Amino acid sequence: MAAVQDGPIELEPENEIKTETSNEVLGNPGDASGGVPPTAPVAAVATEKPAAAAADSTERQTLLAVLQFLKKSKLFESEEILRREAGLLNEIGDSQGSGVGGAGLGGGGDAEPESGDASSLLSRVAGAAATASANATPAPAKVTPVVTGGEDQPDVNVVLAAYSQQGDPVLYPVYYSGLKRFIDSVLDCHRAELSQVFYPLFVHMYLELVYNQYEKEAKAFFEKFHGDQECYYKDDLRILSGLTKKEHMKGNETLLDFRTSKFVLRISRDSYQLLKRHLQERQNNQIWNIIQEHLYIDIFDGMPRSKGQIDSMSGSLAGEAKREANKAKVFYGLLKEPEIEVPLDDEDEEAENEEGKPKKKKPKKDSTGSKSKKQDPNAPQQSRIPLPELKDSDKLDKIMNMKEATKRVRLGPESLPSICFYTFLNAYQGLTAVDFTDDSSLVAGGFADSTVRVWSVTPKKLRGVKTAGDLSLIDKDSDDVLERIMDEKTASESKNLYGHSGPVYGISFSPDRNYLLSCSEDATVRLWSLQTFTCLVGYKGHNYPVWDTQFSPYGYYFISGGHDRVARLWATDHYQPLRIFSGHLADITCTRFHPNSNYVATGSADRTIRLWDILTGNCVRIFTGHKGPIHSLAFSPNGKFLASGATDGRVLLWDIGHGLMIGELKGHTDTVYALKFSRDGEILASGSMDNTVRLWDALKAFDDIETDDFTAATGHITLPENSQELLLGSYMTKSTPVIHLHFTRRNLLLGAGAYNP
Repeated sequence: MAAVQDGPIELEPENEIKTETSNEVLGNPGDASGGVPPTAPVAAVATEKPAAAAADSTERQTLLAVLQFLKKSKLFESEEILRREAGLLNEIGDSQGSGVGGAGLGGGGDAEPESGDASSLLSRVAGAAATASANATPAPAKVTPVVTGGEDQPDVNVVLAAYSQQGDPVLYPVYYSGLKRFIDSVLDCHRAELSQVFYPLFVHMYLELVYNQYEKEAKAFFEKFHGDQECYYKDDLRILSGLTKKEHMKGNETLLDFRTSKFVLRISRDSYQLLKRHLQERQNNQIWNIIQEHLYIDIFDGMPRSKGQIDSMSGSLAGEAKREANKAKVFYGLLKEPEIEVPLDDEDEEAENEEGKPKKKKPKKDSTGSKSKKQDPNAPQQSRIPLPELKDSDKLDKIMNMKEATKRVRLGPESLPSICFYTFLNAYQGLTAVDFTDDSSLVAGGFADSTVRVWSVTPKKLRGVKTAGDLSLIDKDSDDVLERIMDEKTASESKNLYGHSGPVYGISFSPDRNYLLSCSEDATVRLWSLQTFTCLVGYKGHNYPVWDTQFSPYGYYFISGGHDRVARLWATDHYQPLRIFSGHLADITCTRFHPNSNYVATGSADRTIRLWDILTGNCVRIFTGHKGPIHSLAFSPNGKFLASGATDGRVLLWDIGHGLMIGELKGHTDTVYALKFSRDGEILASGSMDNTVRLWDALKAFDDIETDDFTAATGHITLPENSQELLLGSYMTKSTPVIHLHFTRRNLLLGAGAYNP
């Protein structure tokens, strides 16, 4: 059966025609006039056209074998539909019934056993296919394993193997050109949708030629048609052009995935019926077989989508996301914050009054931290995943955060943030990653020479713990014991952390500033203590370089993703991962926790973003639309929206609840490496390798969107062409690519990058 969501697909027209011919030739054994055995007409026809009769017999036997297999698997509805569409309602009885099935399978009254056993059927089909291919025009042989009868689980691939032997390689360009002429001739409203078929068909036909060792034909096919493909597939086509021999395909994981996973196309029912009718009329089985075997057609009812709507969602390695992939319930709301009494800030008031600036307290409506006292109806249960208990130091930090929030600048189009940019000069080691602590007191850099360096951004120097000998002299019962254990003699503005044996690609501070994570090409993630500045744990689970890692907003948990195309969820006190998130078709290049810590987002070189549920390990959202590998992700403070940046220079905005793209921000001319929402969620900052920081009006972008049930059901997203209206400012560095952005608790924007002379 074809991989189509809505309803079954009819069999190839060739099958239908051949079935009718076969019925006419075989006739009814009871009606044979003059006492002539029913085998005589078959024998006569077979003498005249042995190849045609063998092919007819093979097709019919294949069809009946599939019917028997469906019945054995108790897929009665599918069997009934297939039988009705093939016109075989009265041709096959129960597997234990009279000899009608035997007569049909045996081609008349030959001494064929009248058994309905599926395994014997399949073995006979395999034999018939071999006979047909021997009589037909010689083609490069594919070795098909022989299935012996009597197995419990017959190999259906034996049946399907006959299809892969069909098709003359010389005719591939003719098939493709014929389909292209047809699609170019249809109405404009259908042309855009049907044109989506070109790319997956082109790739699979080319790979089929290469796999069957038609190297010259494959090269000619590629040269003739590769220029017709969409520009956003050029990188894939460049890789494809290097695959000219069957041996090349074995080591290429991406193309093996492409060949085994179904390419998803979202097409309206009217457009799909047009395509199916054309292929049936032309009896173009080769293309129809590829569509059935390698494509998943997601059919929707309604008006066909426009070229712009399709282009906005296309571009990923495996096509668009299936609509049902984005229908799961996502609890995107924020967790209820614990109630903490904030003491009156008399000292601050006095200090400010002395400076002649009286303090004005304004009631603030804050969507960040409107982790309010009321439970958000879209929030997960507080106990859905176990979170670490708040320590006294965490409570103090939250109090400080609340105090800072009262002094926060309210941002908007008329009140843009100040930007402080940290430039790493003389970074000959190669700066690869940067992170700031939440309170903006520390900054860390990961380098290509396998080191991690931590700097203090405040006048307070970094102090390590005293040596064991000095610690033994300290009075452990004193009130300031935590202060006494710190070594003032070795205090410095920066500390170096050594341990990795390859370039460091990602770093992340814990929310309490006690720990630092780093991931590296050496396939490990390391946890560093910021008290002793030593490595506490090396987490080994990835098999290849790890590109990114990030702490949960609540600490304790962290996520990592890398070249093995798998993301892993860890806890600091477990040396094995708690969850393994598998599904991407290429490297996982960036990872981000949702603000409520129940979900994690991963961006990949397969040009998709996936949202994973930490509790179940399931993928609950797949977002497609980027035309290049994704390198940055950022959740809005209220948890409702996600922003993503990629090598295509675009920033895309996503509605997590509805699973839809709701905005496209154009302006950057190179990879978007850094994204960050302001603390109140009103401004989105993006940093790029084009040496610029851009500020966007996120509030307007989200307020302009109207998502209804129809839009969510069909994917008819019409993106507003107003991305320049949303651009609030663009700021260029002298020659420093922007690789990290961070908003302080008072909404000052910090940026970082290495000077590129």
